[in-house]
Amino acid sequence: MSGSEDRLLIERAVRGEREAFDQLVRKHEKRAYQYAFRLTKNPEEAADIVAEAFFRVYSSLRNFRQDSAFGTWLYRIVTNCYLDAQKKQRSRPAVSLSRMSAEDDSEMELQLQDSGPLPSDTALEGERHRALQRAIDALPEHQRTMIVLYHGEMLSYEEIAEILDLPIGTVKSRLNRARLSLKDLLSEDLELFRG
Repeated sequence: MSGSEDRLLIERAVRGEREAFDQLVRKHEKRAYQYAFRLTKNPEEAADIVAEAFFRVYSSLRNFRQDSAFGTWLYRIVTNCYLDAQKKQRSRPAVSLSRMSAEDDSEMELQLQDSGPLPSDTALEGERHRALQRAIDALPEHQRTMIVLYHGEMLSYEEIAEILDLPIGTVKSRLNRARLSLKDLLSEDLELFRG
């Protein structure tokens, strides 16, 4: 039902019905944002990525062949937007706000976003979560994407292969390497995950 509903909305949107495209966005934006947020850990960055992704969807909707599900295609676009944003970020030099304020000689109130973990039921669970998140954040982007798609988004090997345009065997081997890298990064915190 969901796939056929998407197909109808896409057909209507391609014919120029703006409301159909808006319905398509409303239907998929929450999941797209959750995925982008899992990749970025930054609400503003995730929102920018999703906005860019839906802009690309709108621009390319006529070319969508519907060989795959719309959701799968959207994941691929969000992933590409995330990777593009990471490339742009690496090419821009970072300047600290305190340095900017000192050079600007103007008063600026620095507001830092709380990057602490979400409250958890127990201190141990909170510590596990923090250790796991630190390790995931330390992974290279391609490995982080694999972990988030499989374990965070609960997508199958087939869906990930389609999203990333890779053979299933490559997805399995890269996911295995990502898990091994994650295990290495967690080696100092293994006592948290025992018992």
